[in-house]
Amino acid sequence: MERSAQRLGRALIVIVDDRVAHGEHEDTVGPLVTELLEENGFIVDGTVAVAGEMVDIRNALNTAVIGGVDVVITVGGTGVSPRDVTPDATLGVLDRPIPGIAEAIRSSGLAAGAVDAGISRGLVGISGSTLVVNLAGSRSAVRDGMATLSALVPHVIDELSALD
Repeated sequence: MERSAQRLGRALIVIVDDRVAHGEHEDTVGPLVTELLEENGFIVDGTVAVAGEMVDIRNALNTAVIGGVDVVITVGGTGVSPRDVTPDATLGVLDRPIPGIAEAIRSSGLAAGAVDAGISRGLVGISGSTLVVNLAGSRSAVRDGMATLSALVPHVIDELSALD
């Protein structure tokens, strides 16, 4: 069964940023991700900001999966610094990785000049029946990553919904 282009599914956004989580900085990326998801037919349940701590990230992802969203997008914490632990936390939540999508996001991001996307360790995979995607934190990486995802996510969600 084909899903309506207007109702592709439910999404949740997890911003991984210490300053945003502690109210020291305004979230400027969450609204962008929300806009791009809604343009692609998703209903966005909300945006959650968490500190760059493994347990906080894992808890946010598990809450999204248990809540039954179709896709959860994390933004930030995918680089190579010691505080960038989003992929490590995500790995503990995934049932099955989808490395091809993660590589496509890195490749297109680097080609578009988003250096943080090119060096991102971000993962993409399935947890339960939820697609989990890690994006690098810059606005350019988010824009490019979402453009790459727009062609792929509907197919993944259709495959997952066939299991229901």
